[in-house]
Amino acid sequence: METIGLTFIDWLIILIYFAFVMGIGLYLRKFTTSHEDFFLAGRKNSAWVAGLAFLSANLGALELLGMTGNTFKYGMYVAHFYWIGAIPAMIFLGIYMMPFYYSSKISSIPGYLKLRFDEKTRVLNGIAFAIMTLLVSGINLYAMALVLHTFLGWNWDISMWVSAITVAGYVTLSGLMSAIFTEIIQFFLIWFGLFLVSILGILEIGSLDQILARLPASMNSIWATSGNPANNGMMIHWGGIVLGLGFVLSFGYWTTDFLVVQRAFSAKDLRTARMTPILASFFKMALPFVVILAGLIALALSNDPNSGFKLLQDGGQINYDSALPLLIKRYYPTGLVGLGVTALLAGFMAGQAGNISAFNTVWTYDIYRSVLNRKASDAHLLWMGRVSTIVGVIISLGTAYWAKSFPSIMDYMQAIFSWVNAPLFATMLLGMFVWWITPNGAFWGLVTGMSSSFLLWMGVKFHWFNESIITMSNVQSDMAANFWRAWWAWLLCFAVTIIVSLFTKKRKREELVGLVKGLTEEPKDSHLPLLKRPAFFAVISIIVLVILNILFW
Repeated sequence: METIGLTFIDWLIILIYFAFVMGIGLYLRKFTTSHEDFFLAGRKNSAWVAGLAFLSANLGALELLGMTGNTFKYGMYVAHFYWIGAIPAMIFLGIYMMPFYYSSKISSIPGYLKLRFDEKTRVLNGIAFAIMTLLVSGINLYAMALVLHTFLGWNWDISMWVSAITVAGYVTLSGLMSAIFTEIIQFFLIWFGLFLVSILGILEIGSLDQILARLPASMNSIWATSGNPANNGMMIHWGGIVLGLGFVLSFGYWTTDFLVVQRAFSAKDLRTARMTPILASFFKMALPFVVILAGLIALALSNDPNSGFKLLQDGGQINYDSALPLLIKRYYPTGLVGLGVTALLAGFMAGQAGNISAFNTVWTYDIYRSVLNRKASDAHLLWMGRVSTIVGVIISLGTAYWAKSFPSIMDYMQAIFSWVNAPLFATMLLGMFVWWITPNGAFWGLVTGMSSSFLLWMGVKFHWFNESIITMSNVQSDMAANFWRAWWAWLLCFAVTIIVSLFTKKRKREELVGLVKGLTEEPKDSHLPLLKRPAFFAVISIIVLVILNILFW
């Protein structure tokens, strides 16, 4: 098997990185003396630290291999995941939802569900989130092993275990604190290590316009061909993009997924917590110029028979996730390969650490303490957090082998998010903005939403019915099915929650102070200078978003 030729300097860069992240875990262990230090990094972080960690927790295998591979598969339409599929939700989280989350001093999203509704809703979401997190966690291990196995020639199983042991080591030592510090380092390493791929690709092909000119018309715009699913790479109508991705999946992920929201909880005060996702939104908008552009370059090269560029195939099936590593192999000279490989590994470890630190928090607070040991001491909870980290990584090894069976990790991810995050967003939206939504309404709405989403996924996968029933289009597309399934799950959860709430016992208004809009004191920013107000930066972010969508229409 052909591998990337690593020199001594390449190996040295990779080994120094692994040693460095373990060293951070050992150093920060002495500052991790309480369960709040372990699970919430002591609530001491600035907006920049929390913001970079907020985005870096999302910069795992999905962003790097998955988005590059999906750009090869779907074209520029993948930019929707970064722009309409992220920015509005991140702004909404910072401006409207963070005051409820941060001020209630909760340790997790299920913790909010307990305060707003009841214990059974909290436990239901806690279990669903824990399962989802371990499934997603397996993606990062799989992708990390894909690089080590396919491109360095390492044994597949050894690659998995090396990846797992490293992440388990530094997260177990000091929890979220070490995860955040390493995520920030990984953020810059990813940018410096991978941005060169896009630069060298443009230099080889000529210009961005020439790259787009080599692509089919269905793949070189983001909105122009969305009126007819048959005319675009993702084979989806603009309605599916706006409702399924832009509204349900996006808001469901960025406002309720504890993996990313946990980073904002680590902020030192409410203003800082609100600024966290807003600052992160600017970096999120810039990422397509690294990830999407790399995918377009790979696609343009593959369309040129003289380039010699071709994606890997596994058992006759194209491995879209191999696009970015193959570009590194093509462009990076000896000595820089180590930096590129380390940047990839850093991204996978950032995503893996984020998933595991979120899992150990939800397991410890929302399942173990709520159901199994309600009288657990602080010291015992800290111990349980470390044990659950190791157990979570071991389970992730199993889910990594399942992730390996999917042709694209992006399809796998969107399926998982539609099962859990999509209906949860309906529950959270109603809970935060409508005071008379009841505990029973929230619980049965969530059960209906999650089960319907899973059944719709099973129905399409095993051909129980034609997917056009849910996508409202005769053009078949896995991604279109994911978007529309998320929308129907959200709608069902929304409707059932309201209907059941009309006929079940409501909580008293005074019990919901601080948890529901209208019963909670609004944060006042008028005394702050303009450059310190979250709303000011939110408006700028939205303006930039609109400009980008017009430029690449």
